[in-house]
Amino acid sequence: MAAKTELLSRIAAGDGHGENSSYFDGWKAYDSDPFHLHHNPDGVIQMGLAENQLSLDLIEEWSINHPEASICTAQGASQFKRIANFQDYHGLPEFRQAMAKFMGQVRGGKVTFDPDRIVMSGGATGAQDTLAFCLADPGEAYLVPTPYYPAFDRDCCWRSGVKLLPIECHSSNDFRLTREALVAAYDGARIKGIRVKGILITNPSNPLGTTLDRGTLAMLATFATDHSVHLICDEIYAGSVFAKPEFVSVAEVIERDVPGCNRDLIHIAYSLSKDFGLPGFRVGIIYSYNDAVVSCARKMSSFGLVSSQTQYFLAKMLSDEEFMARFLAESARRLAARHESFTSGLREVGIGCLRGNAGLFSWMDLRGMLREKTPEAELELWRVIIHKVKLNVSPGTSFHCDEPGWFRVCHANMDDDTMEVALERIRHFVRQHQQQQQQQKAKAQRWAARAQLRVSMPRLGGAAASYFALSSPMALQSPQSPMVQAAS
Repeated sequence: MAAKTELLSRIAAGDGHGENSSYFDGWKAYDSDPFHLHHNPDGVIQMGLAENQLSLDLIEEWSINHPEASICTAQGASQFKRIANFQDYHGLPEFRQAMAKFMGQVRGGKVTFDPDRIVMSGGATGAQDTLAFCLADPGEAYLVPTPYYPAFDRDCCWRSGVKLLPIECHSSNDFRLTREALVAAYDGARIKGIRVKGILITNPSNPLGTTLDRGTLAMLATFATDHSVHLICDEIYAGSVFAKPEFVSVAEVIERDVPGCNRDLIHIAYSLSKDFGLPGFRVGIIYSYNDAVVSCARKMSSFGLVSSQTQYFLAKMLSDEEFMARFLAESARRLAARHESFTSGLREVGIGCLRGNAGLFSWMDLRGMLREKTPEAELELWRVIIHKVKLNVSPGTSFHCDEPGWFRVCHANMDDDTMEVALERIRHFVRQHQQQQQQQKAKAQRWAARAQLRVSMPRLGGAAASYFALSSPMALQSPQSPMVQAAS
């Protein structure tokens, strides 16, 4: 009888899904023993999920106050038939208009977006999958700065066959992307005979929680134009910037800073999953300046179109500019407070994080706790954190970081009480580690002192020397003491 995998396609039976990763293994550990403040206080706390639950109450309040936004209420029922029967893959006109307006609002009104260039997909995952299908053939490659979101290996590669090649970034300059690193990655791919079709960036960065500056974005757009490669900008955290510097979109840069940019090469992916904490709505957006990409992606949207009921609700909410302004300001305030509370709690035990200004997480530095500076040692430490400390944090190796010891820690997906429990677990673990280090250091110093005494003793022969060095009261005497001289 044929093996079950032989009944499937090579893609379905293979491991291109990218889920054979410690990033996803941590989720499984949480799923098997989820923390609950009262029902399972010793369970695993989920700190591997980048989800914003800090401002959902604002959206809940708005929905209660606007029952007409739902076709399932008496106030909105008059629109039921129109919305329930809607099948246009372009999406509801009012939704695309509201989304375009909001995308401009969240970017400070510095750029405008055309509703006719907005294509919907099933979340940001669907957006990246669709873009990869449109932009590259199997075996061709994107260049991606490290560290990068682990699920890109699935989203961009599994069905399209695209390769992801790293642009190596390092902690020595806070993992900033440089032109030198980009050129090295591009040239390295060409030497290997791999055709580079695009550069994929996340701005703000996941997992770093930092924003790309205007100069770097301009450099990328110029490089893309000069080398005829696509620039795909995942701006899924654009509305989750809580501190300076302000977010700069590639849309603004190509208008103001790179007038000669070939806009056919520029594409933006967005979603409401992170900024609004609405991943269950499955709202992903492709915004492309390339007419052919818009046309193809729109045809493909039939594979993952957003529910028209969801579109209708969001069209109402996103069109409420006053509410949107209040939501974005309050969300930023709450994210900043949570970020400061978490990072300051780590500083109490000497643990630092990369300085961040955006996102729902921190890039935590545990390099000092590694047994040795290797990926194996990082995973060893991660397993202890998962199974003993009971925290699902994500190791840097799963983000393709080549410097062991960095971990992404999500802290916006929980209430204040749970965060305090998580912080206390980390602090307790670090203090234990520090005590063990101190004990080992003291032990090493004692052995070093004994070794020094043995070296300073006169040669008596193996057994006698060992006896005097380790057991005899004479070990406490100076080599010049009368007792030592008499013994010699």
